[in-house]
Amino acid sequence: MVQYNSQQYLPSSEELLESDETPVDNELQNLIPNLLLAILATIWSNRQDWFFGVDMAIYHTSNEPAIVPDGFLSLGVNRFVGEQGRLSYVVWQENGVIPILVLEVVSKTYRGEYKQKKIDYAELGVLYYVIYKPVRYHSRRGDAFEVHRLVNGDYIRQTGEPVWMPEIGLGIGRETGIYKGWMREWLFWYDENGRKYLSPDELIQQAEQRAEQQRQRAEQLAAKLRELGIELDED
Repeated sequence: MVQYNSQQYLPSSEELLESDETPVDNELQNLIPNLLLAILATIWSNRQDWFFGVDMAIYHTSNEPAIVPDGFLSLGVNRFVGEQGRLSYVVWQENGVIPILVLEVVSKTYRGEYKQKKIDYAELGVLYYVIYKPVRYHSRRGDAFEVHRLVNGDYIRQTGEPVWMPEIGLGIGRETGIYKGWMREWLFWYDENGRKYLSPDELIQQAEQRAEQQRQRAEQLAAKLRELGIELDED
């Protein structure tokens, strides 16, 4: 748990850099966490006690550089802060709330996802550390999908998939789906029974399919009534 001296001067988010200015390697490092955010915005639309950051700096102490995961989730904080939103996630401005989950998407450039970052996030006190490696990088060292839970200061890898995280009330895992019109393997949230929460694209498809089914049923009913000599008033 990060603790702060009340007498120590702690800069605000406006005084801190908004990122580490290191560009992401590829679009999946943005799209994958953004899909998780988009799904949360749907399933937790009535909740205001969470925040999901994408490629955003996390400041945990005033004298050390920020940590910038590809994605992270915090619970028990305000979902929205002001009209401009957060410039970065500054722990001492969030009542000391450490993100409960961080996500790293492995890319062409190895960035210590399987070693140093595990140490960094464990020291910070992040409960769940998720590592995802897209299919094109499967030949690189390390497994394609790992979820680690912090136990007594050390990360213990969780088994099964999707992995249920009771402290969050969600599971996380991989599955083929559609996002931004792109059919591929993505990370998704799951309910306690292992059912995938749909992407925005999939929700639209589902609604369109239901509308089409209703239209077909209406046409079949109208045809049946005509067979019985009953004419419908179409006005």
